[in-house]
Amino acid sequence: MALLTLFSCKSDRKDAQEQFRERQQAILERNGQEEESGITAADTVAVVEETDKERSEEAPRKPATTAGDKVVGVKDGDTIVLLRNGEEVTVRLYGVDTPEKNQAYGQRAKQYTSDLVFGKNVRLLINNKDRYGRTVGTIILPDGRSLNEELIRNGYAWHYKAYSKDLNLANAEVDARRFKRGLWQDPNPIAPWDFRKNQRTGNASANTANAPVPAGATKRTVYICNSTSSSVYHYDSTCHVLKRCKDEVIKTTEAAAIREHGRRADKTCTPKV
Repeated sequence: MALLTLFSCKSDRKDAQEQFRERQQAILERNGQEEESGITAADTVAVVEETDKERSEEAPRKPATTAGDKVVGVKDGDTIVLLRNGEEVTVRLYGVDTPEKNQAYGQRAKQYTSDLVFGKNVRLLINNKDRYGRTVGTIILPDGRSLNEELIRNGYAWHYKAYSKDLNLANAEVDARRFKRGLWQDPNPIAPWDFRKNQRTGNASANTANAPVPAGATKRTVYICNSTSSSVYHYDSTCHVLKRCKDEVIKTTEAAAIREHGRRADKTCTPKV
């Protein structure tokens, strides 16, 4: 039994030694292949780590889906339709009033808006809702500009001061007036709110187009309050009634005030005629 046990132990030891030699030979052969190719095990690990790093860095650089809402309709210069969450939303531009479609520059304003936004993804900054249930807000273009400001700055809209005190919009109109851009090329452009008022009162602008005017009216300077609540013109810029005007005071001729703006002479202050 002792001899058998001794023989068994020697056999196991011999098998273990043979297996150890086989493993060493495999390691040497592998190392030899790596040396011939110039690639070591450490290099392989480094390449794998570098590849993983590049993949992790490339992920954030993949173009993300453009944020915003798609413009699917342009009703006129200051009213567009957005597609939001599968539903169409009508948006009225805040602080902007473009000419009506049948008014001078009305179609041009609509085309200008369409060129800038139709079919594009934009960002909507909501201000409120108007009495017609439309969303009122500012539209940010893909390049970061404000559609509201661009319309006014390029002479396709008025700053709607009755509903906005935005200084950026006010300054944009000042620039457009100064450089006579767009509608400001006309000698006496009619504000859209006055145009709509005339339409509501039976097209007063047409009725007054040939209205009789006093002698010298084509040369005499008068002042009008650019507000829908005003229906008169003033001979004197210092008239206390005119001082209460919360909107812009327009300087024009008496003939234009009568025929284009549908105004009548104010009798509160003594006319300088």
